[in-house]
Amino acid sequence: MVAESMLVNFVYCHPVGHAVEAVQYCLGYKLADPTRRVGLVLKANTAVDLARWCPHVDDLYTVDVDVFGQPTDDVLAHVPADWDWVVDDPRGHQPFQRDFFPGLAGYYDIAAAHFRTTGEHLVVGAPRPSYRAGNRLDLALPDDATAWAEELLPGDRTTIAVMPGGSGPRWRYPSLDSWLRVLRALADRWPDARFVLVGKLADDGRTSTTFTRDEFDAMARAVPDAVGAVDVPLARQLAAVQRCGVFLAPHTGFAFACMAVGTPWLAIAGNDWAEYYFNPGVPFYSVLPDLERFPCYVMLGNNPEPVQDDGPRSPSMSAERIDGDLDEIVRGAEWLLGGQADFDTAMRDHFARLEPLFAGRTDAMFSVDNLHLRYL
Repeated sequence: MVAESMLVNFVYCHPVGHAVEAVQYCLGYKLADPTRRVGLVLKANTAVDLARWCPHVDDLYTVDVDVFGQPTDDVLAHVPADWDWVVDDPRGHQPFQRDFFPGLAGYYDIAAAHFRTTGEHLVVGAPRPSYRAGNRLDLALPDDATAWAEELLPGDRTTIAVMPGGSGPRWRYPSLDSWLRVLRALADRWPDARFVLVGKLADDGRTSTTFTRDEFDAMARAVPDAVGAVDVPLARQLAAVQRCGVFLAPHTGFAFACMAVGTPWLAIAGNDWAEYYFNPGVPFYSVLPDLERFPCYVMLGNNPEPVQDDGPRSPSMSAERIDGDLDEIVRGAEWLLGGQADFDTAMRDHFARLEPLFAGRTDAMFSVDNLHLRYL
C-alpha cells in the first residue's frame, strides 16, 4: 500500500518562530498517521534548518517570497504539484493578512492553482486530514553543535541565557540601562551564575538581533561571568541554550526554538502578541504588563505611541515598566530554576493572569494547537 502524502504549505513572514510553528504542525500530522509522508514548504530566508532537525519532516522545500511584493509565476515550479493532501498556513487566507501582505496573497493564489490533490487543499486546523494535537517538539541538534556547547559551557551550574531582543526595530525592546538593571538583579540573586548572551548581529537577509556589539559587551560587563554565543550558527546557539536552566527574552520566535530544545522561557511579555506557542512538558513564565499603563497586544499595524526612554521606546518595554516588574522577573527565574516548575502549573498560572487582561475576550486569545483552551 502506498503511503499517504501530505504537504504543509507554511509560507509566512520569516522570523524563526513561524518555522517552529510549521514543524510543530508537521509533527501533529505525522503522529496522527506515522506511515504518512509529510512534506513542508518554508520561506527560503527563514530558519529552514529547524526542519532538518525534525525526523518527522520527510521532504523540505523552500520558496523565495517577499510578503510585500508579487512572487514570480514560477515560484513553486520546483515543488511537486501532486499530493494526497495540502494544508496551508491559515494566515495566507485571512483577508486582513492578505491586505497587509500582498505578496503573501499572491503566493497563496499561485499555490491554489499549482497543487493537485486526491483529497483536498485545506488549511492547518481543518477537520481533515487526521491530526494529533498537543505533542512535545524536540529538535535533534547536530552532534557537533552539542559538542561545541559542552566545551563552551562545561559543568553543571546555574546558567541563564539572555537574548535582549528580537528582530523588530530597536525601540521595541528594553533600553541598555534597563537590561543592565535586570542582569544585575539576577546576578545579585545568583552570584555564582553563568550568563550566556545570545543573538545575531550579521545582516544576511534573515532575522537578526537589533542590538549592537557595544550593547552586548556592556551587558557582559554587568555580570561576574558572561559567555558569548552571538553570531555563531543557529545550531550552536540552540545547543548553548539547551545547557541553560532558563532562557530570558522579550517575545521572540527564537524562544519557541529554545523551548523545542527543552529550555524554559522567562518572557518579558509585551508588544504585539501575548505568548501563543507552548511546548508540552517545557515550563515557562511570562511577566505580563499592566495594559492600562503600558498598552500592548494590539496586533498588526496598531502600535501604541512610543514613550521617551533613552530615545523612543515601546511602552511595554519602557524603563518604568521594567523597573516595576523587576522583582517578578527574579521570582519567575527562581521558579523556573528551582527544579519544581512544570508545564501544567505554568499554563494554569499563565492563563489565570492573562485572561483578565483580555477582559473576558477569550475569543481574542489563541495558541498553536489551541493548547490554551483547556486552561481557560
